[in-house]
Amino acid sequence: MSWIILIISGILEAVWATALGRSEGFTRLWPSVVFGGAILLSMGGLAFAMRDIPIGTAYAVWVGIGAALTVTWAMVFGGEPTSILKILLILGLIGCVIGLKLVDDSH
Repeated sequence: MSWIILIISGILEAVWATALGRSEGFTRLWPSVVFGGAILLSMGGLAFAMRDIPIGTAYAVWVGIGAALTVTWAMVFGGEPTSILKILLILGLIGCVIGLKLVDDSH
């Protein structure tokens, strides 16, 4: 269950990071509200997952999921430039997150 919560929390990290960018310094109401809710749920889920998953692994997975999704979202919907190199680096990041999960399960 902790891994599922951690993955959801990583997804919520991408939500709050994107909302933070769209809040324009907290001057826009709804992106600011989404940011507040998503960061509370994301951090709460991370804290819950850290009860069963080592802190280094949990944090790295949380950040990796959030970073990969945030960059992907920005490339697809936010006008951020896309390149083959960026896509390969995101895939590498995802591979590292999967690797951390597999290493955690084997110990």
